[in-house]
Amino acid sequence: MYCYIFVLLCVCVISVIAMPGVYKVDILDNEVHSYNFPFVPRSQWHARGAKQTTPLRTPVPFVVIHHTYIPPACYDKEECCAAMRQMQCMHMDGRGWWDIGYNFAVGSDGAAYEGRGWETLGAHALHFNSVSIGITLIGDWRTEIPPARQLKTAKALIAAGVELGYIKPDYKLVGHRQVRATECPGQALFEEIQTWDHYSPFPNSVADLINVKELPDSVKENLIANTTAVV
Repeated sequence: MYCYIFVLLCVCVISVIAMPGVYKVDILDNEVHSYNFPFVPRSQWHARGAKQTTPLRTPVPFVVIHHTYIPPACYDKEECCAAMRQMQCMHMDGRGWWDIGYNFAVGSDGAAYEGRGWETLGAHALHFNSVSIGITLIGDWRTEIPPARQLKTAKALIAAGVELGYIKPDYKLVGHRQVRATECPGQALFEEIQTWDHYSPFPNSVADLINVKELPDSVKENLIANTTAVV
């Protein structure tokens, strides 16, 4: 009887693994990801352990799009893993953050790279982290848009977040410059994301944050009291 149950479980696991483009089973992390695009977890790009973590309350109502500017675009897994490690060192050692700031990054190789992930509060958009998932497209996208496969994976990653219950179905998509005084995500990429589903022109700038209904009152009070802190 026990042998039969064991064999049946093995058959089920093999069946799930054998469904290309539907499920990715990560035995080490004990998670099942319903991703139809290449996904690289922290363990595969050799991430350092976070100093601390704070849970992110999900599903979030916003997705914030960034570009890295530095490091530049990466076009294969080796380059992109190195870019992830570079960003993590910049953020942890240079800025004193607990971990890499972004929830996810997407490379020009068409793969999504796990940063803080779906369930951990990011450090990608001051005052806005608690209501958003931050996704950066690795590269400098001021004058040219990312390759088609990079854009496709970014969109698919957002769709996966909705499917998995981490992003609200009626989420709003914004560029980093809409919630912070910055050029990010680069002019070319910013114009591109304005054509995407769910793009929202509001908030238009950091001055609008006090009128964003999803932000906690404590954050709005801090914005009002410390106006110089948002520029």
